[in-house]
Amino acid sequence: MAQWIVAEPVQRLVEALERLPGIGPKTASRLAYYLLRAPDNIALDLAGALQGLKENTTLCERCFNVTVHSPCPICSDPNRDQSLLCVVEEPLDVVALERTGAFHGLYHVLHGRISPLEGIGPEQLKIRELLERIEREPIREVLIATNPTMEGEATAMYIARQIHDRGIRVTRLARGLPVGGDLEYADLNTLTSALAGREEMRTDDK
Repeated sequence: MAQWIVAEPVQRLVEALERLPGIGPKTASRLAYYLLRAPDNIALDLAGALQGLKENTTLCERCFNVTVHSPCPICSDPNRDQSLLCVVEEPLDVVALERTGAFHGLYHVLHGRISPLEGIGPEQLKIRELLERIEREPIREVLIATNPTMEGEATAMYIARQIHDRGIRVTRLARGLPVGGDLEYADLNTLTSALAGREEMRTDDK
């Protein structure tokens, strides 16, 4: 976008919007000009929501999900199965699984997946915290619910090998999920079936 035709505040907003995932230059420009024309309360509400997002949220000290208070409501719920732990890549995956109403255990959010091409290794994720948690909590089953992508599978296998020989059952979501997809986009029936049909993970090559 030519700098000399666009007012500097508009250009700054366009550039900020372009940094968001899934938003290209055209979409960013349309959004910026929509906000410029919209009633003041719409733009101010958006600005307030963004400020509140950063100021009023934190990560749960136990599961690392996004929350207002730590520990989060799921970790604080005594009715959840304390022996069942579901490992996911992102907070949005927790939202997707909770919508099914089929999972009643606890969660552990990794905040990413192993991806050597992006320079992301196990040390950049919450894997060390996961292993420490397994040592101190009465976990009997770890359900690895990373996405069915190449990186998600590599992450699942790495975690399974770390947990191997600890006397803990390690399972994986059933294969009803489309390969290469993300949990957050799966429909409720597919996710519910994948939870119900979870399978033991093997850590060998047999």
